Amino acid sequence: MISIGLGIFFLVLTFFLTEFAAWSAHKFVMHGFMWHFHRDHHQGKSGFFERNDVFFLIFAIPSWLGIMLGLMYQYYIFVWMGFGIMAYGFTYFLIHDVFIHRRFKWIREINTPYFMAIRRAHKMHHKHVNKEDGECFGLLIVPMKYYLEARKASRQNRAV
Repeated sequence: MISIGLGIFFLVLTFFLTEFAAWSAHKFVMHGFMWHFHRDHHQGKSGFFERNDVFFLIFAIPSWLGIMLGLMYQYYIFVWMGFGIMAYGFTYFLIHDVFIHRRFKWIREINTPYFMAIRRAHKMHHKHVNKEDGECFGLLIVPMKYYLEARKASRQNRAV
């Protein structure tokens, strides 16, 4: 058994490390040998679901295994890590599918510089409709230039 404080530490650490794992998977897997599944996300879709949605299942497996096997074998650090991956997945869903792509109409606008920068970086990622020449593969960590642009625009909007 590990303490709650140590468990929360591993949950938060895993959450942040998952951003880098997701960046790598997006750049090298989704824009690489699994482009067949990711292509419709860049080139339009025919309905609510996309082939790209298969990645939800692929990325959920480590979370599920960490929680299940950690509980079964009483390695609770893996349970906390599994919940860290799950928390990242839920955050990804809210930001990517709800806020950016508006697949669900739950969030109208969040006009803080950070969220405006996230949206801009994602827009720059989607300007490339093929798997080559991509940019901005992350979700939560965006190039500073987009944050600075958004902060400047936010200040100008407040001044008007």
